[in-house]
Amino acid sequence: MTWAPHVTVATIVERDGRFLMVYEDSDGQLVYNQPAGHLDPDETLQQAAIRETLEETGWTVKLTGVVGVNLYTAPANGITYCRTTFIADVISHDVSRKLDTGIIEAVWLTYDEIIERKDELRSPMTLQIIDEYLAGRRFPLNVIG
Repeated sequence: MTWAPHVTVATIVERDGRFLMVYEDSDGQLVYNQPAGHLDPDETLQQAAIRETLEETGWTVKLTGVVGVNLYTAPANGITYCRTTFIADVISHDVSRKLDTGIIEAVWLTYDEIIERKDELRSPMTLQIIDEYLAGRRFPLNVIG
């Protein structure tokens, strides 16, 4: 069997000191995460980030940068994820859009509210990426081909 990481994307969207997060059912656990998901065939990482954000939150976004590319091996299933996290600004919101299966709601949380929910985060990477973003870790979009 050939090993291959799962390619995923996520989006950091900050507005007025709040971060766009999803509250979702992940394998029977209710958790918080950035809008995120898997790369589909024949799409770019940027297209995947925009699509996943819309599907999971109802928000259309414009990508403005990249926080980084991180590897994470989930202890629950042993799968390694290669995740590219983008930075985005909101363009519009479709309040009537049906959100992806498993998404309970999209919520805007302050950093302190995210810290209060630390035990409910989907993975340690959720907070790690926000901390890196707040520390100023930002790269231009063209760093990703």
